[in-house]
Amino acid sequence: MARRGARTPLLLWLSLLLLLRPSGTQQSGAELDCASVAVGAPVVPMGSAITASCTVRRERCRGLEDGRPRISWLLDSEPMAGKQHHGTGGTEVSELSVPQLNRTQTKLWCCVEWNGTKQRVGVAEVRAGYPPGKPSNLSCLLDLGDYGLTCRWQQGTDGHLPTNVTLKCTMSRAPAVTGCTPRKGHNQCTVPRRLLQLYRPMELWVTATNALGTAESERLRIDPMDVAKLDPPTLQSIHSVPPQTDCIILSWTMSPRNAHMELRCELRYRTPEDPSWAVVTGIAGHAGTVQHCGFLFGMLYHFQMRCRRDSARGYWSEWSVGRNHTTHEKAPTGKLDAWWSTRPAAGRMEVQLRWKAPRRQEANGRVLGYRVVLGPRRRGREPQTVCNTTDTQCDFTVPARMWKVYLSAYNAAGESAETEVILLERKGQPLAGLWAVPRGERSLWVHWEAAPVPAVAYVLEWQQVSSEPGHCSTCWQLEHNGTATAALIQDSIEPFQRYDISVYPLYKDAVGTPAHIAAYSKQKAPSHAPKLHLKSIGKSQAELSWEPVAVELQNGFITHYTVFWANSTTEVSNAVVNSSLSSFTIQDLKPSTLYKVHIMASTAGGSTNGTSLTLVTTVLDDIEIQFLFLTLVLVFVLLIVLLICFQKNGRVKQQFWPSVPDPANSSLGTWVPAEQEPLQAPGVKEPGLVTISTVTVLDKAAGKQAPTWGKEFPAELPALPQPYVRQHGPSTPQANAGLGAEPVQYVQVVGGSSLGPQHVAPCLYLRSSSTQPLLSDPSPEPYENLWFRRAAPSCARGSLEEPLLDFPLLRGLRVNGAEELHDFQPC
Repeated sequence: MARRGARTPLLLWLSLLLLLRPSGTQQSGAELDCASVAVGAPVVPMGSAITASCTVRRERCRGLEDGRPRISWLLDSEPMAGKQHHGTGGTEVSELSVPQLNRTQTKLWCCVEWNGTKQRVGVAEVRAGYPPGKPSNLSCLLDLGDYGLTCRWQQGTDGHLPTNVTLKCTMSRAPAVTGCTPRKGHNQCTVPRRLLQLYRPMELWVTATNALGTAESERLRIDPMDVAKLDPPTLQSIHSVPPQTDCIILSWTMSPRNAHMELRCELRYRTPEDPSWAVVTGIAGHAGTVQHCGFLFGMLYHFQMRCRRDSARGYWSEWSVGRNHTTHEKAPTGKLDAWWSTRPAAGRMEVQLRWKAPRRQEANGRVLGYRVVLGPRRRGREPQTVCNTTDTQCDFTVPARMWKVYLSAYNAAGESAETEVILLERKGQPLAGLWAVPRGERSLWVHWEAAPVPAVAYVLEWQQVSSEPGHCSTCWQLEHNGTATAALIQDSIEPFQRYDISVYPLYKDAVGTPAHIAAYSKQKAPSHAPKLHLKSIGKSQAELSWEPVAVELQNGFITHYTVFWANSTTEVSNAVVNSSLSSFTIQDLKPSTLYKVHIMASTAGGSTNGTSLTLVTTVLDDIEIQFLFLTLVLVFVLLIVLLICFQKNGRVKQQFWPSVPDPANSSLGTWVPAEQEPLQAPGVKEPGLVTISTVTVLDKAAGKQAPTWGKEFPAELPALPQPYVRQHGPSTPQANAGLGAEPVQYVQVVGGSSLGPQHVAPCLYLRSSSTQPLLSDPSPEPYENLWFRRAAPSCARGSLEEPLLDFPLLRGLRVNGAEELHDFQPC
């Protein structure tokens, strides 16, 4: 019921509830308090049309007494439109027609509009489907325990409608009766004993019925005893008779419930190695014993038996509980297949003899051992025995000229006839061609071209190529037919393993040289791919190498390798490499670039990728690096040579560092007047050495006037630098050299005094023709911290701690052996 707005009167809500109160509902012809729905048929075939009508009685619908109600339809939840008209007795009728119904089950709702809302007032249910399908494959089985007849069948197609299934039965002219009804969802039931007549025929069939029709199965006419399930017989004893024959006698007993019946039985047997059973038929059940021949000597057999009615109708009993029996033994028969290899040793011959165990039909029991002797057995003479073993091979030595030995097998019943083995030399002609193809996962066909000379037989050898050989290190077999050109080998053949196969032709007087071939019975992708190694790398190429995959991990013949490489921009390249190679050089790489490389190994059965190798190309190749290194070495050597030349050659050295006289080595630097006059400078507490505060190198020009000092002195003295003092020292040859003709003004000495501005500052000009440095250190730096002593007052910038030396005394003073100083004049 839809909700109305909040302003809807309470009275209207109550009226609506009374209108919709149901008093009863039916699927067809439904009647409510105010409406009823009727349909043409409650069940219709799938896809057919349906009709329905809805009758509304207004006087029974509270709230609809006045006015004409509007009737509509819903097919489940789908709106449908009907035809509405006035009915008898003041009713309103709406008729609906659906042209095609494709639903197995649906509901038709009749609705009326009340106060703008559709309300459901009636409903009818309609189903659609098909007639039932025909049952089939009816079969029955009689249980002799309770003599109930159990029948089974296969249901027909589903009609999507409720279906009743029953099993009907009738005997001779009696009317049909319901034998049994299966449970819902089952397709079998059991007819009780009271409805059966044993040893008389009866008919049975299955019926399936729904609202649209009935279907019956084919009728089954049987005698219940013909379909009886008999109890299996019980095996009593088995023994071999008479002795030294291949026959046995077997006895059994029947179940008491089957004793009154004529039965026909079957016997089956096999050895533990046989995949299938051998069956003996036509055995009379009442006989109780049977004799059968053709068994192998000394062999274990497993026996079972079953029976059914002699009329050959009905069902076999279950197989009886099995019973084992071993036949008696007899001495081995037949000849043994042998193969040998020889090697001379110190006048004798070493022999390795191998043979095949006798086949089951020739062993005649369990073989206890083998004997190899050097001659045939004769009455009263026993030949020398060189081997007596339980194995199928033996190593021994014989005299160099003995080419025959004799081989035999023995069991508990006796010894076989001797097999003559002629130890032929391997010097015959080889086969012209040899190839092998798989026959299955565990066998190979070996084909060869016939020998140029007719052969007596062929020997095939094969060995698994592996680091760990299996139980058959070298297997072999003898092909007795000398005209054969193919043989099947199956012993110890495994898939995904390589085998080396050799074929020897056997001639009358020699053994031919073998032909060889390698083969796989089945191939797949290798278990592992090779691991890459980087041998060398440059700016545009990289050389890679790898170790071949182990043979036991190849799983097939390696057809080729594929090398993949990619840089950071996902440019992937690849190259296919022959399987015989174990190295590859990648060309056209970009310098100083990171690459990821991996290798893929492929066989006829698939491919396997290896692990990735990361490498970075170089900026330069090895040759370029060597050239650059040699260039740097040559430049370095050249620099060393030049430095040595500069150091050893004075003329070259003089060009770069000219000699200048060193004032520290002059007599002026070491002369100290005997008389000193203390002079206190402002701000200085203790007297100290006078310091030349300024050293300036000047070029004297002709006619240049000496500078004059002002009358005013600075108020503060500059900071006094540390003196350069050298009073005594040896004279260098450079300092003692003569002065040149052109005067060079080296030093201006400016002194300061506190005596007052009336004193004129003296200026000292040194000139010399010498080009030697004033100091011993050949540095072109200007000289500082020269100091002098004097007894008389002098002019200076600021105050001096010590008086300068008397100006007249400077005349005749020599600087480090140079000419005397002159041109001294007041500042």
